[in-house]
Amino acid sequence: MAKKLTFPPQFYWGTATASYQIEGGWNEDGKGESIWDTFSHTQGKIRDGSTGDVACDHYHRWKEDVALMKEIGCNAYRFSISWPRVIPKGKGKVNPLGLSFYDRLVDALLEANITPFITLYHWDLPQALQDEGGWANRDTAYYFAEYASVVAHKLGDRVKHWITHNEPWVVSWIGYGWGEHAPGIRNEKVAIQVSHHLLLSHGLAVEVLKDISPDSEVGITLNLSPIHPASDSEEDKLAAWRQDGFLNRWFLDPIFRGHYPPDIIELYSANAPKVLPGDMAIISRRIDFLGINYYSRGIVRFNPKAGPLQAEGVAPEGAEFTEMGWEIYPPGIYEIIMRIWKDYQPKKIYITENGAAFADEIASDGGVHDQKRIDYLREHFIQAHKAIEEGANLCGYFIWSLMDNFEWAHGFTKRFGIVYTDYPTQRRIMKDSALWYKKVIEENGLEI
Repeated sequence: MAKKLTFPPQFYWGTATASYQIEGGWNEDGKGESIWDTFSHTQGKIRDGSTGDVACDHYHRWKEDVALMKEIGCNAYRFSISWPRVIPKGKGKVNPLGLSFYDRLVDALLEANITPFITLYHWDLPQALQDEGGWANRDTAYYFAEYASVVAHKLGDRVKHWITHNEPWVVSWIGYGWGEHAPGIRNEKVAIQVSHHLLLSHGLAVEVLKDISPDSEVGITLNLSPIHPASDSEEDKLAAWRQDGFLNRWFLDPIFRGHYPPDIIELYSANAPKVLPGDMAIISRRIDFLGINYYSRGIVRFNPKAGPLQAEGVAPEGAEFTEMGWEIYPPGIYEIIMRIWKDYQPKKIYITENGAAFADEIASDGGVHDQKRIDYLREHFIQAHKAIEEGANLCGYFIWSLMDNFEWAHGFTKRFGIVYTDYPTQRRIMKDSALWYKKVIEENGLEI
């Protein structure tokens, strides 16, 4: 007999996007250049040679996209603001045309009964600030707080959910440590210092947002994964704990406990970040929620030659993978929610991203039949519901992504959307997963 899983009343069902990945309009209406404009225009950086110059043309098609969300039934939408669209040089002169774009978008969302969740930083740093050192320059943290102030003064009367940063680990390591994302720097010592400045800027922005819009919820989004040892050996368990420190605790501990994990500080030794007096008090200012982006777990084993962590990843055997090469592991979302809830006790948790890339195609009947994505989401929803049943205050779930878009260094080669984007025509086609999600939202749950 089928069993109905019902989610709490007032649960937020949404989708998520990021400015550079969907907006296009890269040099219109006074927008400044971002590090992703520079990076994507650098030969060899993007897998298919594409750029985000047009992307999904959301800058011109936003009304259509809001209507799509309304049709699906979403009661929330997580999107990011392009810093260089609002402040072209990253500091100083504000661009009123850039601000008014988001002003109109927020009004349209509210009119459609869709609650806006704004991410202030989803990776598109103004190039002018990168020219001064980017996030490796401590001053950028203070410029970020000024930017937060500009946006909050404009939108804070209507926007009541703010996310300071999206995935500071990715910014630090993939952008500044390994150079696979903008700004393309390869320096691990710099990456570690960048992580500190990102956290500092988060804390500074929390205070600004709370001051300007005191009835708002303010939080941060982290990419988190449970890390499993490859075996029961003590060496593998230690490697897994170190990997957890590298990915998860390095950001969770400062935000919730006011200090970096001592074991990781010790491993970083001379590369440990420069922390000034008072920094940790700023970073650990109380937040109202934690956003979790979950895609997969990690499995690691001990390897004495694998850098300071002495940990290396292991591919799981017999698993299913998405087009990104990520293992499909639904129990991991339950594990990470419960671990965060018990160890760090945030007031609220939102799943701010979860989803999967598959090789979607338009079928002969004109539809996009993405059963694998439906199966993926269904199993993750079931695991999230289990966490709620066990006491976690999970208050919303945002699917990544509303529509297929520019997938960073992968360009247009990966499709994460529940809406298909036909890039040559910019036509949007609701995939089967969007229709399935519509039913989940209508029923505030699903049958298993």
